[in-house]
Amino acid sequence: MIGAGQKGVVLRESVVRELLASEIATWSVHGKRVLVIVPDHTRTAPMDVMFRVLHELLSDTVDVLDVLVALGTHPPMSDDAINRRLGITERDRRERYARTRFFNHRWSDPSQLVSIGALSAQRVEWISGGRMHERVDVTINKLVLDYDLLFVVGPTFPHEVAGFSGGNKYLFPGISGKEIIDMFHWLGALITNPSIVGTKYTPVRAIVDEAAAMVPVERKCASLVVDGTDLVGLYVGTPEEAWSAAADLSSLIHVVQEDRPFHSVLSCAPAMYDELWVGGKCAYKLEPVVADGGELIVYAPHISRISATHGDTIRTIGYHVRDYFVKQMQRFEGIPRGVMAHSTHVKGIGTFDDGVERPRITVTLATRIGEAECRAINLGYRDFRAIDVGQWQGREKEGLLCVPKAGETLYRLKRDPFRPPEAGAPPQREALPLSV
Repeated sequence: MIGAGQKGVVLRESVVRELLASEIATWSVHGKRVLVIVPDHTRTAPMDVMFRVLHELLSDTVDVLDVLVALGTHPPMSDDAINRRLGITERDRRERYARTRFFNHRWSDPSQLVSIGALSAQRVEWISGGRMHERVDVTINKLVLDYDLLFVVGPTFPHEVAGFSGGNKYLFPGISGKEIIDMFHWLGALITNPSIVGTKYTPVRAIVDEAAAMVPVERKCASLVVDGTDLVGLYVGTPEEAWSAAADLSSLIHVVQEDRPFHSVLSCAPAMYDELWVGGKCAYKLEPVVADGGELIVYAPHISRISATHGDTIRTIGYHVRDYFVKQMQRFEGIPRGVMAHSTHVKGIGTFDDGVERPRITVTLATRIGEAECRAINLGYRDFRAIDVGQWQGREKEGLLCVPKAGETLYRLKRDPFRPPEAGAPPQREALPLSV
């Protein structure tokens, strides 16, 4: 692996080119078919620079150089949206990049997926610490089988399900099928967001890496770390080693530690979160610093829908704490567990005893989603037009916190009651029961 990264030091395009060229020179890529896997618009990263440099370095050497957007269960991107994401024009597509094809992942289309193996129930139980016991089919976009090399390119941030995003997570769930997506998102929900977010090695990361090891195609990765919009870290190598280095730097840049909790938090969603499904990150990253009984407001005047893909299901089940689902799972048979995981991550931790749900905090939406719908899905409502963001700023000593661009930076307490002891290393494959 090769890499460079330091807080406060911006990596210019010339450095990006030098790092990529140096590492790629050690690979045997001549005449190979290469698929570059990139995130959609909901992750901050200089994908225009990365795509431009990679194309310059590879296009004259490899036989094929295509791009697949790792959508997970997000809606497909239009050609115009993909162009904007990669910093190209329609004319560029026809001319400069005429040999490159651009694909969206289709997670819900079985004809686009292929099974590459399975995790046994015994293995799932071992990795999950006994939380789950089930066999999981590992499916992935069948496009990958048409290539000799998968090159994952994307940023790393604290993440509510895996601990930190990036690396093999752009394969699972980025370009995978429903079963494994639902399985490990529910595992993350069982562990709970405050206990898993910003933790480097987690059971979910172990599942992701285990599934990635089944992919019968060579994998490489460029893991990015951004500070604001500046690229401050780039690590190139295997997905596991590149991600590990990026997660270490991300933990220094994207984690803010507070001395005491806040009774009210205004979490402002950036425009890239265009629905609550992704805007929920504004709740995930701030839940740990909201005081017991406090309120977390997701302020997003541009958001008008829950989810294009999962909205109907969410309206059916609402937003609830984990134990609301766990203690009455028979009620939710047939509901995708990935959607239930989103529900409980947004609502936050709490209890459900004797039929009474008691969330630790109140989560309120200040969006274009109407009051009646907010109440129906079991979230609070505020009129976003009545909120003056400027009046929230600089009032930390009063117990108010305003985060102008929420969703990628984790806020936690220095004495964090939720945070588990950090694992020093990932689970060793040889110590685990074998997959079947």
